[in-house]
Amino acid sequence: MTGLRIGGTAEVVVLPSDQDASGRSLGASELARLVEVIESGKLTSTRGEQVSELESGIGAIFGCGEVIACSSGTSAIHAAIAAIDPEPGDEIVTSPVTDIGAITPILYQGAIPVFADVSPLTGNVTAASVADRISPRTRGVIVTHLFGNPAAVDEIVDLCAPLGIAVIEDCSQAWMARRGGQFVGTIGDFGVFSTQQGKHLTTGEGGILLARDPGRARRARLFVNKAWSGDDPRPDHEFLALNARMTELQGAVGNAQLAKLCDFVDHRHKMSTDFLAAVDAIDGIAVVHADPADVASWWRIPVLVDRGLCSPDALAEELSKVGVAALPRYIRKPVFECKVIAEQRTFGSSHWPFTLARPEALDYSRSKFTGTGEFLDSVLVFPFNERYEPEHVSFVVNVLREAVQNISGMVS
Repeated sequence: MTGLRIGGTAEVVVLPSDQDASGRSLGASELARLVEVIESGKLTSTRGEQVSELESGIGAIFGCGEVIACSSGTSAIHAAIAAIDPEPGDEIVTSPVTDIGAITPILYQGAIPVFADVSPLTGNVTAASVADRISPRTRGVIVTHLFGNPAAVDEIVDLCAPLGIAVIEDCSQAWMARRGGQFVGTIGDFGVFSTQQGKHLTTGEGGILLARDPGRARRARLFVNKAWSGDDPRPDHEFLALNARMTELQGAVGNAQLAKLCDFVDHRHKMSTDFLAAVDAIDGIAVVHADPADVASWWRIPVLVDRGLCSPDALAEELSKVGVAALPRYIRKPVFECKVIAEQRTFGSSHWPFTLARPEALDYSRSKFTGTGEFLDSVLVFPFNERYEPEHVSFVVNVLREAVQNISGMVS
């Protein structure tokens, strides 16, 4: 928790943080579930009941295909790519504005990440930017619903389906968000969710995969359990795979959290609506574009700063003087500029699988990513969680307004 002070006055507001108990709704129901697991002595999901119950509960909410619990959101993306089963050198189109955990599974499966530009108004890829990067080698597209704001994944599915290209929705930040009335994660071939510490539903670490096609769902489920076909008459390890199972302890916390999820998301929606309406009235600040037909489930709240007035970095520094945390750029640089991609630091000194790539797939020229550059240069991201109340929203808005006025006064 951080004590905050407006303009040097005596008023102090404490903001909840999702990195500790102040911003997380964890309590008696989670403890009761954990006690049940401990007393059973079954901590592995291969023997217990909590993880299978969590999968069933999530399946009942989303009503789409099979649900597979994993040890992390990264492992859930990995399982989806493994279910597509690309050949070495095949391509997966993805976003350069994402966590590296959504990229490294592509490389581990011997495929090449090919980056599509994002909209400068949302930070999401679009059907047009994806179409520009599709090649005969493309096997899949990962669509990130950044900050919980739905991307136009339906348009991307319409583009990819006739070409036989699988669409993986990365909903790690977008639990219960809706695109045109439909839950994100149920529109593409796969939906990936994270239950990491700061997500809408937390188990500390963890991931969930929704898979629509039964054959791919089976392959994904096998993948997270070393490809062990234990239910077969003659079980075997069917293909190269990892152990990425969720534990019963994670599943227990997840079940207690799932019972609260709808209330969490509804409260987030109300608080974020108030926040965005207020900041949109501040000169020099614009809200990230959201389709009015969609329902965003904001994980963090991004705003766009008029760089003619100030930079997000300068605004974040001004906010920090009164203790308000705000993150300029979200990520320091596009993912393709990280060393693992830019310097191809993969397996020993081999640079594999980049050695199999088309030269065009490895062209990361800034001129090809103007939307990405514009978005990262202008975005400022505010922390947010289900424990925010109107007084927290008002405080942050007032501090932001004052910081903008201070900076604009200095500029003028």
